[in-house]
Amino acid sequence: MPRPAAKFRLILAFVALQPFPNRSTVFGLRLRQWLVVAVAVAVAYSLTAAIAVVGTWMTLTRDPTPAELRRAADVEVARRWQAWPSGRIFPERLAYAPPDGRQEQARRAGIATDTACEAGLDPDLVGKLRALGCRGVLRATYVDRLQGVVVTVGVVVFPDPTAAARARREVPGSATALRAAPFPGTVAARFEDPARQYGTAERGGPYLALSTAGQADGRPAEALGDRRRTEIFEFAPQLAHTVLRALSTPALPDCDRPEWRC
Repeated sequence: MPRPAAKFRLILAFVALQPFPNRSTVFGLRLRQWLVVAVAVAVAYSLTAAIAVVGTWMTLTRDPTPAELRRAADVEVARRWQAWPSGRIFPERLAYAPPDGRQEQARRAGIATDTACEAGLDPDLVGKLRALGCRGVLRATYVDRLQGVVVTVGVVVFPDPTAAARARREVPGSATALRAAPFPGTVAARFEDPARQYGTAERGGPYLALSTAGQADGRPAEALGDRRRTEIFEFAPQLAHTVLRALSTPALPDCDRPEWRC
C-alpha cells in the first residue's frame, strides 16, 4: 500500500494530466483573450487622453480667431466706463471748431462724482432708460474759450449696443434730457438745470452721449424766450462726440494685457 503522501502526489499528477475544463471562459472569451481586450482598452484610453492634452495645448497656444478678437474688443469697450480713469474719459481740454473755422479748446470745469442714473438724467427720462438697462451716467462740465458758454457732457451706460440704440430713440436730443453739473468756485458755478438751453444726443457702442449747454451767467432759458441764440452752443455736440468716439471705438486687442479678455 502506498503511503498517504505518495497517494496525494499521484492524485495531483492525475489532475494535471486531465484537459482544462471549458469553464475558464467568461462571456465566451478565454483569459488570454480578455487580457488582449484589456490592453486594447488601456491603449485606447491613453490615446484619447493624449489627444485631449494636445488639443488643449493647441487651444491655449494658438492665435485667437477674428471672431474671438471682435468679442474681446466688444468686452473691452463695454468695460471702459469702469476701467478708464475719469480724466481719460473726460480730458482736461477738448478741441472744437467754431463756425469761423478756427481751432479752439474747451476747458474742463469739473467731473461729477455721482454716477447714478437718477443723478444724471432728467426725472422724466429716468424710468424709461432704467427699463432699458441704464447702468450709470458719467458727467463732466466744460467751458468755452471765451468762458461765456458752459456745456455738460454726459455718457449714459447700457449693457449692449442694442439697448443704447433703443435709448437713443427715447431721447430726441432735448436740452433737458441731461442734468446740468455746476461746480462751485468755477465759471460753471451758476450752470444749473434752469439754465439749460441746448441739447444733443448721439449713440456709439453701448453708450449714449448727451450734452446740455447754457450761458455761464446762469440765465434761465425761459427768460430768453425767442431771443435765444442757439448758434453759440453748436460746439456742444463736438465735445460730446469726441468723448463718445474715444469710449466706443474698438481698439486692436492685446491679449497679454490684463484689461483684455481674449
